[in-house]
Amino acid sequence: MSAHETHETSQPQVHGHCDARFAAVREAFEENFRERGELGAAVAVTVGGETVVDLWGGWADAARTRPWYRDTLVNVWSTSKGPVALCAHILADRGLLDFDAPVAAYWPEFEASGKGQVRVRHLLSHRAGLSGLREPHSLDDLYDWELTTARLAATEPWWEPGTRSGYHALTYGFLVGEVVRRVSGLRPGAFLEREVTGPLGIDFTIGLPAKESGRAAELVRAPAASSSDQAAALGQLTPVAVAALTNPVVGATEANSPRWRAAEIPAANGHGTARAVAALYGIFAGRGSHDGRRILSAQAAERVREGQGSCRDLVLGAGFEGETEVGLGLWLSGTRGSYGPNARAFGHDGFGGSCGLADPDAGVSLGYVMNRMGPRIADDPRKTALLEALYSAL
Repeated sequence: MSAHETHETSQPQVHGHCDARFAAVREAFEENFRERGELGAAVAVTVGGETVVDLWGGWADAARTRPWYRDTLVNVWSTSKGPVALCAHILADRGLLDFDAPVAAYWPEFEASGKGQVRVRHLLSHRAGLSGLREPHSLDDLYDWELTTARLAATEPWWEPGTRSGYHALTYGFLVGEVVRRVSGLRPGAFLEREVTGPLGIDFTIGLPAKESGRAAELVRAPAASSSDQAAALGQLTPVAVAALTNPVVGATEANSPRWRAAEIPAANGHGTARAVAALYGIFAGRGSHDGRRILSAQAAERVREGQGSCRDLVLGAGFEGETEVGLGLWLSGTRGSYGPNARAFGHDGFGGSCGLADPDAGVSLGYVMNRMGPRIADDPRKTALLEALYSAL
């Protein structure tokens, strides 16, 4: 048997610590490797601001030559949207940003094409009608902040803003991020570093500095569906969903590239550890505080789960049964139980599996990151197993 075959069949060693009360989380994490195809991953849980689970294991690359270490970083896709929302809430908490104000009050060019009544809250809740651009937008275009934001400012909404949600998969970060820039003078990556991750020592960046590339895990794409299944899936997509999910198409190969890591795509290229994700979502779970330091007022932290109306999402509807609801920046667990049994818990999934969770009522946050992507945008079975184990222990 070759060394590669041995690695494929052996159970990776899990490292870190787990309080005895949360042994079920460790068991679920180990089971993900045995039964759910995990390659490399980490999970962290905080309760009342204390870290009770901090585990990692597996491999940081597809060839299984690099172990996953305590400080391994990985692209977490849309789990990045939580930290972006945090930037907006910090500005609102300081009285510098009004969620009920028109976006054009901060970004005058945005008023074009009938968008004068689009509110800042519509950007945060995926209700702005700008889930994707109408004109072709290449990967090269996506890496150009000024071009992307200018096109979003000029384009016409796909639906009447404020009436429905439609997942703004890539555009969310540019829309909210440009408002953050107009108000603070900094893009979200620099603002987050100055106000949160730098002072608190949280190992998370939007984009990845070249000096940290040696710590980055290699993303591995999900198993390819058959051509007939792919055709069937594409056939179910509405023009709104096609614009959101395929203009441009981004996957694991591109996300491993230096140009993706060097860019600032706030909705999708945050890089961090599970510990960092748990800490960032833990600010919301801690009602605005982290490690004894107040980042948001309790009232501001509560606003993130202010529901904006449930509906069948115009982008995700084909892949999700029933209705979903977005708060001011993050998704509510609701009756679907996407973030555990508390309907008022909230969080965000990343394409292929990662997750950040906040449950202020239980004082709990969770961060889960991995490199072998599953086929789903959200609700990956590995995440679900970890959440079930966590809540069974509370």
